[in-house]
Amino acid sequence: MPRQPRRKSHNDVYHCMLRGINQQDIFLESKDYLEFQEIIRKTKKKFLYQIYSYVLMPNHIHLEIKDFNQTISKIIHSIATSYANYFNKKYERKGHVFENRFRSKNVGNLNYLLNLVRYIHQNPLKAGISLMEDYKWGSYWEYSKTEKIKEEDRIVDTKEIWNMFSKEREQAKKEFLKFNKQILKFQESSELLEYEMKKRLTDEEVIYFIKEELEIFNIQEIQKYNVEERNKIIRRIKKMEGISHKQIGRILGINIRIIQRA
Repeated sequence: MPRQPRRKSHNDVYHCMLRGINQQDIFLESKDYLEFQEIIRKTKKKFLYQIYSYVLMPNHIHLEIKDFNQTISKIIHSIATSYANYFNKKYERKGHVFENRFRSKNVGNLNYLLNLVRYIHQNPLKAGISLMEDYKWGSYWEYSKTEKIKEEDRIVDTKEIWNMFSKEREQAKKEFLKFNKQILKFQESSELLEYEMKKRLTDEEVIYFIKEELEIFNIQEIQKYNVEERNKIIRRIKKMEGISHKQIGRILGINIRIIQRA
């Protein structure tokens, strides 16, 4: 059964997030961050999208993307696949690097768009890793140090965001940097943080996981497996983020007490 299609954004702007599998680190040294940045540059040329803001954190990534051609899933899939291939080859490992499905949220209005830019830029500061202006693995560096960055090294499309503050370049930059250093209000922060909390999966997404990842195409047959094999499968399903015991029981047709004990 196919997954539920993602809702399209009416203004083509999306907040996308990729997280390391089991929340593991996906950047282990500076070369890894540089490789990911280069992958973004290449996919921008291929899919012709824009980046308003981004940050690469040790175990997750935020991207604010303007997608003109309604190819957001292809864009993120290309980025994630390219980096996973690099990461697995470099560190001689196999398997998933990122969680099964990236998260995306439509950016519905100007206020949300600008708050998202600020929220993304403040990630290193809130995590206690670095001051925003010193963190090279995000777009704040490009906005604040724009005169030091070569054209071929640019990732972010700053012009449209700056124009929201002022049509005069220096004034826009001044107001933009001031805006980014303001602490988000509780309501604004809660709205953005809610996006990072565990997402409740639909039954269709869980069924897709069982069929595609576990390669079990007749789900009802799981009821007939021996106890050890059945419990092994249940434990793998329970590791999925955003799924409840009740939901697993309903999909598998197995009593919830068995799910809880597995």
